[in-house]
Amino acid sequence: MDYSVGVLELKSIAKGVQASDDALKSAGVSLISAQPICPGKFELIVTGELAQVNAAVEKIRSTYSTYLIDSVLLGRIEPTVIKALLGAQPQPKQGAVGTIETYSVASAILAADNAVKSANVEIVELRTARGVGGKGIVFLTGEIADVTAAVESGSKYARDEGLFVASSVIGAPHSELWNFL
Repeated sequence: MDYSVGVLELKSIAKGVQASDDALKSAGVSLISAQPICPGKFELIVTGELAQVNAAVEKIRSTYSTYLIDSVLLGRIEPTVIKALLGAQPQPKQGAVGTIETYSVASAILAADNAVKSANVEIVELRTARGVGGKGIVFLTGEIADVTAAVESGSKYARDEGLFVASSVIGAPHSELWNFL
């Protein structure tokens, strides 16, 4: 079964909690995340079948439009992205490492999805907002050509939306660096 993900960032924690309840009650979705994030924002990530996730996202977009910072609906999301969101990544390869840094959670998740669909790479980690000042960061690994292509593809949405911070590709990272990724 193909699953979808809806990502919403709100500028109010109180309204974020209320929006989470509305999303769960409006459609048969499941929560991946519903929590305050830096700096004083609220992250709401839901998953389920496309129609249900779309209904929940549209409900929040229309009801909480004045509190909405960013939102995205991802249909047929790559399953490894959902695993990364839940914190279950495979043991990373010792190849090249690519990083995509964005200003929002939604743009980081979309960057990760585009990256893994565009090249033969694995997600080492997908950090969303907590501990990174509200930003999103994707760490990828694989062969240098694949990582380069994935970083470019993954960065496109964030660039187009003005949410791109920076990216990097390291062909042969120092062995100690892997302990911190």
